[in-house]
Amino acid sequence: MHTSFYQQLVEIDGALFEGFLVLFFALLLARLAPLPREMQPLIWFGHLAKQLAAKVNRPERSPSQQATAGFLAMMLLLFPFWAIITFLLELAAFPWFFEFLVLYLCLTDAGFSQVADEIAKALKRGDNASAKKLLQPWVVRDTDSLSEIGLAKATIEKLATAPIYGTASTIFFFAIAGAPLVLAVRMLKQLELSWPPIQPKYQHFCSTVNGVSIILLAIPAWLWSLSLAIQGGPKAFTKLFRAPKNHHAIRGYVLSVNLVASILRIELGGPQKFAGVRINVDKLRYGPQPTSDDITPAIKLTSRACAIWFSFIIILPLLWASLRWLQSL
Repeated sequence: MHTSFYQQLVEIDGALFEGFLVLFFALLLARLAPLPREMQPLIWFGHLAKQLAAKVNRPERSPSQQATAGFLAMMLLLFPFWAIITFLLELAAFPWFFEFLVLYLCLTDAGFSQVADEIAKALKRGDNASAKKLLQPWVVRDTDSLSEIGLAKATIEKLATAPIYGTASTIFFFAIAGAPLVLAVRMLKQLELSWPPIQPKYQHFCSTVNGVSIILLAIPAWLWSLSLAIQGGPKAFTKLFRAPKNHHAIRGYVLSVNLVASILRIELGGPQKFAGVRINVDKLRYGPQPTSDDITPAIKLTSRACAIWFSFIIILPLLWASLRWLQSL
C-alpha cells in the first residue's frame, strides 16, 4: 500500500508537487531576501522601455498614431525577450531551477513591505527627505513635493496594489500555464509602469498595454481584493461588488485601494503629480488622512492577505497527497 502510494506521488504527481515547491520557495525568497532594486532585470527592462518611448512617442501626433507607436513598441520589447527566455526554459537541463529564477525575478515588488517599514520609521523621526528617497524608486508619481500625509498615502497605496501583479498574479498565472505566462504578464505590467497611462504624454501611447494589462489582471486583482476583504468583515465584502468610479487609468487598482482605506478607516487617493503635471484622482474617504502611524497597520493587513495566498500553496498539495493516500487504501 505504502509503495503504491509513494509511487503514485512520484510518477504521476511528481511534476505537480515540483511546481508547488518551486512556487513556494520563489515567493518565500522574494519576500525574505528580495533582490536590490538596482539589480533587478525587470527594472533594467523598464529603463529600456522609457528610452524607446522617448524616441518613438510623439504626443503632438494624433491619438491613433500614438496608439500604433505604443503597440509596435510593446511588441518590439516584449516578444524577443520573452521568446528567448521561454526557449531557454525549454532547453534547460534543470527547468525547475530556471522556473524558480524567473518567478523570483518577477516578484520584484514583494519586498516593498520592508521598504514601507523603513519609510514609516523615517516619517516618525521627521526625516521626510529620507522617506522620499526610499519611496521614489518604487512609484511612478513625483515624490519631491509630497508631505508626510502624501508619503503615507503613496506608501499605503503601493502596499495595496503591488501584490496584484506580484504575489496574486504569479500564483494565478503559474497555475494556468507555468513560468512563461507569468513572465509575459509581468513584462507587460512593467511596460505599463514605465509608460503610466495616467501621465498625459503616455495616455494614448500606452492605451494597448494598459487595456491588455487590465483584462489579464482582472481576476488576480479581484482575488487579491477578496483576500483583503476577508479581514474586513461583512461591510468589506459588499465593497467587492461596488468598485468606486475613479480615473480610468487606475480602474484596475481602485477596488483594492478602496478596501484598504475602508478597513483601516483612513483617506486614500487624491491628486497626484507626474513629471510636474497635476492629475486629479478622486479621494476615497473613510476617515482622517493617513500618517506614518497608519503604515504599520497597512503592512500587517497586506501581509496577512499574502499569508492567505501562501497557505493555499501549502494546503492544496497536502490535500492532493491525502486524496492519493485514500485512493491507495
